[in-house]
Amino acid sequence: MKITFLGTGTSHGIPVIACGCEVCTSMDIKDKRSRSSIMVEIDNQTIVVDTGPDFRMQMLRENVKKLDAVIYTHEHKDHTAGLDDIRAFNFFQEGAIDIYATTRVQKNLHQCFDYIFAEHRYPGIPEIKVNTIENKPFNVGKTRITPIEVLHYKLPVLGFRFKDFVYITDANAIPLAEKEKIKGAKILVLNALRISKHISHFSLDEALDMARELNIETTYFTHISHQLGRHEQVSRILPEGILLAYDGLKLEI
Repeated sequence: MKITFLGTGTSHGIPVIACGCEVCTSMDIKDKRSRSSIMVEIDNQTIVVDTGPDFRMQMLRENVKKLDAVIYTHEHKDHTAGLDDIRAFNFFQEGAIDIYATTRVQKNLHQCFDYIFAEHRYPGIPEIKVNTIENKPFNVGKTRITPIEVLHYKLPVLGFRFKDFVYITDANAIPLAEKEKIKGAKILVLNALRISKHISHFSLDEALDMARELNIETTYFTHISHQLGRHEQVSRILPEGILLAYDGLKLEI
């Protein structure tokens, strides 16, 4: 199984154009954070989790030629806005792309991309096949995936476990029953928005505490705002086994 971090950033915080902080002006490629998403290559399938506003750029950057499925964590725009750009894969693969989402997320997609679901379809619009998921294991082809339901303030959001890899973003609490699903994993990805406390995301200290509690061999932090600081600076203060992810990072599990 191969994991590619398509994006590790967030829309939270001051817009880059008005910021000028040391992260936004950094020349370090690891500080160039597009909206959070991962690509999982497993069982001869290419699966993307979330299609944010930067989806097209991420696919071009990684030279992705094949897309089998998209799985959505939740409906916020920084995780769904790039759905329209799957149309290129429709064209080259000559078929619809499987989409996996809860009924609540599907309702939002219908509202935001009504033309995709229209009865009378305009030529060339994205073609998708919608699959409904809940908080119970499901299959994408031969791949068994276990959802992990976390809380993003009061909004339920799904993380996902692929074999020994767990991906969780947009969380500030993980219920006890869901923590049990994470046990035994080798790699955990967890959001760490910034230094100061936030109403709906783990801060750095909260993410560190959660990582220690879950006791996974290796943890990567994602969904990082510029308010967390530069990659090089933050990496120096992280304990062994806990690292900052960055756009383009690739893991083999």
